[in-house]
Amino acid sequence: MQSILFIVFLPLLAAIVAGLTNKAAPSVFAKSITTGALFISCALSWPIFLGFVGGTAEAGVVPVLTWVKSGTLTFDWALRVDTLTAVMLVVITSVSALVHLYSWGYMDEDPDQPRFFAYLSLFTFAMLMLVTADNLVQMFFGWEGVGLASYLLIGFWFKKPSACAAAIKAFVVNRVGDLGFMLGIFGTWMVFQTTSIPEILEAAPGMTGATIGFLGYRMHTMDILCILLFIGAMGKSAQLGLHTWLPDAMEGPTPVSALIHAATMVTAGVFMVCRLSPMFEAAPVALGLVTFIGAATCFFAATIGTTQWDIKRVIAYSTCSQLGYMFFAAGVGAYGGAMFHLYTHAFFKALLFLGAGSVIHAMHHEQDMRYYGGLRKHIPLTFWAMMMGTLAITGVGIYDLHIGFAGFWSKDAIIEVAYARGTDLGQFAFWMGVFAALLTSFYSWRLMFLTFWGKPRWIESEHIQHSVHKTPEQAGEDTTGGYHPHESPVSMLIPLGVLSVGAVLAGQVFAPTFLDSEAFWNGAIFYNEGLIHAMHGVPVLVKYAAFIVMVTGLLGAYWAYIRNTSIPGKFVVQFRLVHRFVYNKWYFDELYNVLFVKPAFWLGRQFWQKGDVGTIDRFGPNGVAWVVAQGALVAKKVQSGYLYSYALIMLLGLVAAITWVLF
Repeated sequence: MQSILFIVFLPLLAAIVAGLTNKAAPSVFAKSITTGALFISCALSWPIFLGFVGGTAEAGVVPVLTWVKSGTLTFDWALRVDTLTAVMLVVITSVSALVHLYSWGYMDEDPDQPRFFAYLSLFTFAMLMLVTADNLVQMFFGWEGVGLASYLLIGFWFKKPSACAAAIKAFVVNRVGDLGFMLGIFGTWMVFQTTSIPEILEAAPGMTGATIGFLGYRMHTMDILCILLFIGAMGKSAQLGLHTWLPDAMEGPTPVSALIHAATMVTAGVFMVCRLSPMFEAAPVALGLVTFIGAATCFFAATIGTTQWDIKRVIAYSTCSQLGYMFFAAGVGAYGGAMFHLYTHAFFKALLFLGAGSVIHAMHHEQDMRYYGGLRKHIPLTFWAMMMGTLAITGVGIYDLHIGFAGFWSKDAIIEVAYARGTDLGQFAFWMGVFAALLTSFYSWRLMFLTFWGKPRWIESEHIQHSVHKTPEQAGEDTTGGYHPHESPVSMLIPLGVLSVGAVLAGQVFAPTFLDSEAFWNGAIFYNEGLIHAMHGVPVLVKYAAFIVMVTGLLGAYWAYIRNTSIPGKFVVQFRLVHRFVYNKWYFDELYNVLFVKPAFWLGRQFWQKGDVGTIDRFGPNGVAWVVAQGALVAKKVQSGYLYSYALIMLLGLVAAITWVLF
């Protein structure tokens, strides 16, 4: 159990050393110490997880220090280790370690590598602090830590205006969600008089039906608290309404995208809801909201993924959609299913992002899929890795034979459990999940066909051709524009291979443990055994629904992007308004710009011009300066330079003072 201290604090120590040495030492020093620290943390995390899988490990708390003692508010800094923590430990450390290794090759030419690796390790430490928190304040510390680290990493290329804008956008949107999270924490402490998570969860069932005054109304206490907490999760996990920062986060380096989307930050909201699941079980209205928002996000993001051309943005909207699956699983009460999909998603989504990074590396940093094509012959290892990720995310598997890739086990289980819930919101989530599965299959295979099949289209990319140096002989003889895609270095291919194994086996191996074993969770989450039994008893057509739409999406993408490539263009012409609406991301950015951004800038200008300059500066520093200047002009007139004049003034002043004292 004491190994948890090394797991959590080694990344922090590595980040400090790498950050302080920066360019004072060779880049390989920072890369080695941060990558080594993460692999050690990963090696220590897996035995803990496997111990819980095998039933040999027990939950416990490792104290670090006494943190706050203020009146009745007392809490320590302590690291909680239970099944839920163990799952997150292997997800975070495994993906982060592989991302560190991958970055050796991807960031090899960047002059600021020490700073980059220090930020990566800091990000990992903050996420580890979040998932090992024993109280809500400690969780909030990690929560804000990943927000800060994401700002630093998304804006890592700070000389690039779009990267800076994306970092600020992520920071601001998350602050909106964090306001709800903070209010939820304040309200929880006010109601339970403690920030200890175990104490809160123990007392939560007894609060069912209790009411509290809020905004002048009597409302159910647990519903209010859980809705506020869920608003924080919406921001961190990019749910519908607070999702707009996530696609723009692609402005950061690709390893950052993989780390944020697969193992850290965006999964924090799902983890928080599952950690506090006994609270949410006492809040039916809040659970209904979680179900609706999750299902709506699942559908909404999938529609956008079908129209994007940037390879990283397609995968980013895929993340947003998959997070919707996790949330509506939690909303219908299948917290184990939500965590199982989080676990499998980490492997295949990290694989897809790092695979996309390998493609981008091969294509000289071109990200537009319209300038790819035919790459499977040039980068075969990357092709097969992304094939494994695609088979996993689309849920390829055979139900009767009980074999399948990772998504087949986790995503299909979520769809089934939504149907088994038997409520109206459960049915809504089921149909949204099925339709999103269709779109997931379509946009995933669309990405594969545009990238790896068809004729090579990179000769049409001015970005690639202008960045390639050709000899006169090459210019005269080369029919592909002088550029040949190349496979990535070994440091990038090893993580792809390891993650491919996870994409293939993670669901197959661990499905019974995550879904059917209440003993595995051992009270770490609320486990609804009846719901799981109902899930296994749904009609056969429900069990095959995800498989049917998966095949339909595959065939649709094959027909449109391999057999008859004129279909997409005809569709755009026929349904121009629908395509424009979806391609422009349902105009959320434009709407928020009108409703919030422009009014905020106008208000800021008013405060600046009329408040700061017109009032404070006018009557403050500028006004005082004017008074001093005018006083100086008056004083200047009595400065004659004659000694007898000064003596006379002094004598008159002395007489006036004596007169005042006497009379």
